[in-house]
Amino acid sequence: MSSVIAATRFSVLDRSRTREGHDGPEALRDTVRLAQDVEALGFHRFWVSEHHGVPGVAGSAPTVLAAAVAAATRTIRVGTGGVMLPNHQSLVVAEQFGVLASLFPGRIDMGLGRSVGFTDGVRKALGRDKHDAADFATQLGELLDWFRGTSATGVRARPAEGLTVPPYVLAVGEGATIAAAAGLPLVIGDIRGREKMLRGIDQYRSGFRPSPWLAEPYVMIAGSVAVAESREAARRLLVPEAWSMAYSRTHGTFPPLLPAERVESLTMTEKERGFYESGLTGHVHGTEEQVADELERVIKDSGAQEVLVTTSTYDRAGLLDSFRRLARVAGLAA
Repeated sequence: MSSVIAATRFSVLDRSRTREGHDGPEALRDTVRLAQDVEALGFHRFWVSEHHGVPGVAGSAPTVLAAAVAAATRTIRVGTGGVMLPNHQSLVVAEQFGVLASLFPGRIDMGLGRSVGFTDGVRKALGRDKHDAADFATQLGELLDWFRGTSATGVRARPAEGLTVPPYVLAVGEGATIAAAAGLPLVIGDIRGREKMLRGIDQYRSGFRPSPWLAEPYVMIAGSVAVAESREAARRLLVPEAWSMAYSRTHGTFPPLLPAERVESLTMTEKERGFYESGLTGHVHGTEEQVADELERVIKDSGAQEVLVTTSTYDRAGLLDSFRRLARVAGLAA
């Protein structure tokens, strides 16, 4: 096994994707079961996501789901990838993570993002608009103040104040600069967009300022990784998500995942086909040997300390087999 891969942490983000013929509650239960499975395989942390009003995603309340995951596991770190700060009052977010960290000490991560809703309707329902993301740096500072007991309001966040809940900033572009200025770990995706990802990482490292939270830059790269007995079998694991993304780009809504064989039998428009084929490119996928080679390259190029695997697919057995194979590639201790 590569020494580069052996020195890297591997973690999982599950978005509680709904599947055709399977409802949202089942997707949430699948998330909890997957957390138990990847804990047994030796993965470092397990995160859940926040989406609102999206037919294809059941995970709308990440801190609630994180509590269920933490209660069902024993050792794996549990967190959010992420709580979208512009959607919430910082005091409430601090209180929620304070409760989580009090119930599951030493195991909770606070992954934070700057997105505000998938559509205008969702943003309106949340009482937000797309410009609220511009205040993310201020919102982040306010949130961290609650844990330090330095809020300008004079109010105390209980039980958050005085607790150390590691914060992480989820970024695509500008977020890298915000993470650097705040002295926080950076979670950056997507592995598919290598050049853009590497530029963001360079920007983060060059602008990093040590903070009470972190002395040196810490980079977690995120993206889909699919491992199977053959490259084609690994590619088929990526098919349902690629079609779901293509559908969302052409119809404006993010649908439940279809089985790969259903997707492959669809008659697509030229535009849909273009988005679909594009959605299948750039992912780390293949046999264990092929994935090991590709992971070594991307880890060397990025200097990342951790890989956050975000793979979603219809085939739950295939997904778990992919994680088993990845655990072998990474040399994880079960």
